[in-house]
Amino acid sequence: MNQSEFWSRLSVTQSGGSRYEAGRTIPSPVRLLLHLTYGTDKQAGDLLAWLRNKG
Repeated sequence: MNQSEFWSRLSVTQSGGSRYEAGRTIPSPVRLLLHLTYGTDKQAGDLLAWLRNKG
């Protein structure tokens, strides 16, 4: 998988993803999507449960 494919799953451009990789702060919504998209099933499930209980 290249950078464009990796970041496009999160609706982030390749250039935006490259900036995050270079040290720019990743916004909270993008961090959540990273965990949901690329984390383990357990991590994604735990995160979804946390989000549901937060509201």
